[in-house]
Amino acid sequence: MEHTFYTLLDYMIYSKGWTYTLMGLGLVGMLGFWRFLTGRDKPQRTY
Repeated sequence: MEHTFYTLLDYMIYSKGWTYTLMGLGLVGMLGFWRFLTGRDKPQRTY
């Protein structure tokens, strides 16, 4: 799909939308990675 930008404002709105989308995906990815790193350690049984 090809986009034609006639004004700078059109281009900035389009790129800002993709920036927010990628930032959201990055945040979800970082949260998932953090859960992966901190969820591995389980307490040892001492009985």
